[in-house]
Amino acid sequence: MPMVLLRPVTFVTGNAKKLEEVRSILGQSIPFQSLKLDLPELQGEPEEISKEKARQAAVSVNGPVLVEDTCLCFNALNGLPGPYIKWFLQKTGHEGLNNLLKAYEDKSAYAMCIFSLSLGPSNEPITFVGKTQGKIVPPRGPNDFGWDPIFQPDGYEQTYAEMPKEEKNKISHRSKALALVKSHFASASYIFETDA
Repeated sequence: MPMVLLRPVTFVTGNAKKLEEVRSILGQSIPFQSLKLDLPELQGEPEEISKEKARQAAVSVNGPVLVEDTCLCFNALNGLPGPYIKWFLQKTGHEGLNNLLKAYEDKSAYAMCIFSLSLGPSNEPITFVGKTQGKIVPPRGPNDFGWDPIFQPDGYEQTYAEMPKEEKNKISHRSKALALVKSHFASASYIFETDA
């Protein structure tokens, strides 16, 4: 039996670049609208942070929401900065992030994206996790999207920032997580009011 959603899913973000990337990857497969909500910055394990944000957002919009958390995890630091990468980047910049690894031979890292979907205030969120392995390098490429200039995915000579958007969108942590979101919507037989 298909599940009927009375309105499009609200993707919670205030980041125009992130919204552009999500729209590019999802295309028309899932009807969604975007909304900037000021949710508290939570602490904890990445999946739990994402789920709690989805719970709070679903209450705020009183409907279906999709929230996203992005982590940049340094293996030498047992996964840190992880979900706190936004704050580390703001305070230290790309050079400071590189300096965090100066004392370590291991420069390997992974980019992780977690989407959490809540169908409403009384529904338990579902999470979708995508990871891309790589390494931390001195910044290269345009400086217009977060930590992209310092993350070089395994098997590539370019950083995320240096890659054409279409190429990045094929291999990124975000595209891997969104593929799981798309698959979920396809297999769960959702019907949106706009389909009726």
